[in-house]
Amino acid sequence: MPESVTNCPLCEQESSTIFDQRDFRGFKVVNVLCSNCGLIYQTPRMTGPELEDFYQAEYREIYQGSQGPSERDLIVQKARADRLVNFLKQIGIGKVNRFADIGSSSGLLMEKIQKAYNCQVVGFEPGAAYREFAQSKGFTVYDSLVQGKEAEEQRFDLVSMIHVLEHIPDPVDYLKGLRENHLTHDAILLIEVPNLYAHDCFEVAHLTSFSRQTLIQVMNKAGFRTRIIETHGHPRSKLISLYITLLAEPCEADLYQDNIGGERLVRLKRRAGFFHRRVIERFLPNQGWIPEYRS
Repeated sequence: MPESVTNCPLCEQESSTIFDQRDFRGFKVVNVLCSNCGLIYQTPRMTGPELEDFYQAEYREIYQGSQGPSERDLIVQKARADRLVNFLKQIGIGKVNRFADIGSSSGLLMEKIQKAYNCQVVGFEPGAAYREFAQSKGFTVYDSLVQGKEAEEQRFDLVSMIHVLEHIPDPVDYLKGLRENHLTHDAILLIEVPNLYAHDCFEVAHLTSFSRQTLIQVMNKAGFRTRIIETHGHPRSKLISLYITLLAEPCEADLYQDNIGGERLVRLKRRAGFFHRRVIERFLPNQGWIPEYRS
């Protein structure tokens, strides 16, 4: 049975209002707006055990019609991996010893990072078909952080979570655990999520929908300092800011208490963002959606 989320995953307050209701491929999906901090989160939602079963058996079938990687999926993943490696190089990440990709999928980002930095790489992927696909290329891939810990994997100085955080039931607690148990003290965390103000992010698998501000506040509360954050559309769009990419580092200070102001005008910002998107789609369709990467 679905579980109700009574407290906001960010500020822990109870007050919220319905923000969006829709049917998503046979699932009723309801997202609410926290009246205090402005975070958007799904409630009711699948329980922990239901989510585990969902990612093992249904997720890929529902989203792309097959358990294993499709040709189009691999094309998009390759373009995204190329862009992320270029991003790291451009901002001056010059050395990596141990890299972990959480939600490693087909292993293409691991492959690109290993080639770029000549480092050890490890993946974590709950989907058996994708995990086996990456393992067949010689990569070490576990089904979870717990399994990696049991295998006595050492800590990592670069960790990526690319389109993963929105799937996590308690993002703050998850990031805290990652910082405390799996990262070196000077590690870099690379995160990418859908942008609430441009992306059709209200899917059954997306438990939280982030803006720039709420993503930074989640990072702050989990014990991370944001170094760089940007919105963009790569690889799918040149003009629509579909995604938020963030680079953060562990810190000791409680930055959340210093940045506790809530996101305001969320409904208006979402409407404005999608008005801009519709204008681009109508008048510049091939830049709004790059044909070879359109889903």
